[in-house]
Amino acid sequence: MPARASLMSGQYVNEHGVWTNNVAANRHGPSHVRNIRDAGYYTAVIGKTHLYVHRGAVDTRNHVHELNDWGFIDTHELTGPRASANVDSPYTDYLAEKGLLDIHRQYMGNYNKEMRDGKLRPWDEPPSPLPAEHHLDSYTGQTAVNWIRNYKEDKPFYLQLLFPGPHDPFDSPAEYRAMYRPEDMPVGIMDRPLEPIPPYVDFVLRWSGLDGMTEAQKQILRVHYYSKVTLIDDAIGRVLRALEERGLMDNTWIVYTSDHGEMLGDHFMSHKIVFYEGALNIPCIIRPPGGIKGWKSSALTDQIDIVASVINIAGAKPLEGSDSRSLIPQVKAGPDGPQSQQGREAIFSEVFGFSMVSTERYKMAVDSRTRQPVELYDMVDDPNELRNLVKDPSLENVRRDLLKQHLNRLLSRLDEEKLKLHEETQAARLRGEMNR
Repeated sequence: MPARASLMSGQYVNEHGVWTNNVAANRHGPSHVRNIRDAGYYTAVIGKTHLYVHRGAVDTRNHVHELNDWGFIDTHELTGPRASANVDSPYTDYLAEKGLLDIHRQYMGNYNKEMRDGKLRPWDEPPSPLPAEHHLDSYTGQTAVNWIRNYKEDKPFYLQLLFPGPHDPFDSPAEYRAMYRPEDMPVGIMDRPLEPIPPYVDFVLRWSGLDGMTEAQKQILRVHYYSKVTLIDDAIGRVLRALEERGLMDNTWIVYTSDHGEMLGDHFMSHKIVFYEGALNIPCIIRPPGGIKGWKSSALTDQIDIVASVINIAGAKPLEGSDSRSLIPQVKAGPDGPQSQQGREAIFSEVFGFSMVSTERYKMAVDSRTRQPVELYDMVDDPNELRNLVKDPSLENVRRDLLKQHLNRLLSRLDEEKLKLHEETQAARLRGEMNR
């Protein structure tokens, strides 16, 4: 939710205040979708938005007005796989029509319970009991295919297609898992974090429950994950073919990105909520109309740059006060352009009341309120982030400069009230978990 709020608003987390998944974003605040709608585009969304908190028995169709407030005209909202165990949506209706809802919810309900009880390890996750064509991610892609085929409005469209996967559980169908051999999977980083360990890393270590994991088990975990990615790749392929069938590939921009990465067992962690590269480094692929020969930039790029980029494409009003900057001139200039390998001096990430800055060489995280450093890595000498140098006296100047040149500027707009709300909400949540 922190990343999704930033992608909608063009604001960093310390500004919009969605520090965790327990606080809803302000749908009446800045929204690039609303600006694109007002520029004359028909705006639509298909998939998991996660712009409000899913608590208890919810039906996504009861929240259409909230997505309308963000600027979406047409909505087909789904949930993540875990929430689909008890949250209703067009997908659960679809499964009910196919006679598959009970099977799906029993699988997801068992997964949620066994994960809470610590009885299920990710390498033991069974494959999805559903035929591949009825999987949540397949349904999401096919819904987009149908939408594109049936689009008849006289406006250009801006469609957000938000696949719920490859979020856990890694419930890839058996036939997709059969595409990969565990022994071919890269093992990755098998080193646990060393002291000093910041609170969020300690939390994720305990949450992940990967103590005792072997290399072979980690490779199986990765098969399950990559198989789900491949399922989504196939769905995206069908969406691209639908655009081709409508003759739209020559006047459509396609932007592919994600809200977070996945630790995949590195450092004995799964999920996200840490500033390691596995969770932090996400895809950013931009295809201009008509396509180009692919090229890659190694320049530092911030996630919120997606916001200014799509606003640029649509000719919409920029978001006031946003630090987002368009990547489109860089894309149009191509690999030989003067700025093809020139990016930001620093990029940022924030979660759980902590803020991180990363430059070409160093990565440092601080407590967002006190600005006290809690992590520091030399990404040149230690690309696997094995040595937390936050207390190394020889790097005091580095810590001071990162704070002075970057983090102080980032946190100059910190919303103290929203941070306080996060802290109170998080404390109440932890008390509730301890009392259970």
